Amino acid sequence: MLEPSLAPFGDCHKIGFSPGWLLWLAPRPDPREPQARRPDNHCLGSYFFRAFEAAVVLPAKTPAQTQPGEKRSLGQGMFQKCDGCGAVHTAEDFREVFRVCQACGTHHTMSPAAWRELLLDRAEPRRWGEHILPADPLEFDAGKPYPARLERAAKNSEHTEAVEIGRATLEGQPLAYGAYVFPFMGGSMGSVVGERVTRLFERALDDDLPVLLLHASGGARMQEGLLSLMQMAKTVGALRKFRTGRRPFISLLVHPTTGGVAASTALLGDVNVAEPNALIGFAGPRVIESTLRTTLPPGFQRSEFLLSHGMVDLIVPRGEMKQCLARLLSHLSKP
Repeated sequence: MLEPSLAPFGDCHKIGFSPGWLLWLAPRPDPREPQARRPDNHCLGSYFFRAFEAAVVLPAKTPAQTQPGEKRSLGQGMFQKCDGCGAVHTAEDFREVFRVCQACGTHHTMSPAAWRELLLDRAEPRRWGEHILPADPLEFDAGKPYPARLERAAKNSEHTEAVEIGRATLEGQPLAYGAYVFPFMGGSMGSVVGERVTRLFERALDDDLPVLLLHASGGARMQEGLLSLMQMAKTVGALRKFRTGRRPFISLLVHPTTGGVAASTALLGDVNVAEPNALIGFAGPRVIESTLRTTLPPGFQRSEFLLSHGMVDLIVPRGEMKQCLARLLSHLSKP
């Protein structure tokens, strides 16, 4: 007789085991027994250990995760990996050094709130122009209506538009402060951004204040078409009027500063200050290479390349930025 006793188990493929494994587990019949009492081997899973059948509990299949927001991982948000050297830092330590890798010096992007904390005496300036909000004059719809995109950008970035302006102090020196908000639709310049930057220069002229404008943008906003391109001339005109007051304008260029913003106020400062290895230019390197069918030199459109070609005046590490800007404001503000 066969030991232990066997019972029909059904199709072996239903429980996910290979037929070969079942064949190894299935006991061989005793050749001394009559043929009629031998187990039927036409299916390798026809017989199996009854005890094994009672003990095995197959786990339920994990449902597919189709949305990125559904994914979860242990320790998510607790560590930050450097994009330059791959060193791993705790998120808390990384914030304390303003997202600069202490191993290789790579500067990672920062939020507008982090920039305010780094540069300003009080992290929150006295805001201007927050009542000016975007509209949809062209009724632009590219799969999703423009107002819906604006609503989502405002929710994700916690800003009403892609630039913030206001009055602040830096090392005790009052100034008009502005900063592009890259998380809001890539810091793109639309009608409201152009209006706010214009008011920044006009209000600074009226209040006799220097201007510090932090640029981080992907360029003009396509959802507003020609209206967004008009902001280039509008903001440059406001800057020209501001210069009549003989107050300094310091342009701070961080990664990335491209498109229509780079072609307007970004490179027109009395002093153009850039971060290390920041991407600064009109069109991206890949677009230029594919259009001109050529290979660009190493470091093209990075801040070091622009410094060597006279497009920026200073490259300042983030840890020294506030002291450097304070010295510039002090020297340039003297009568």
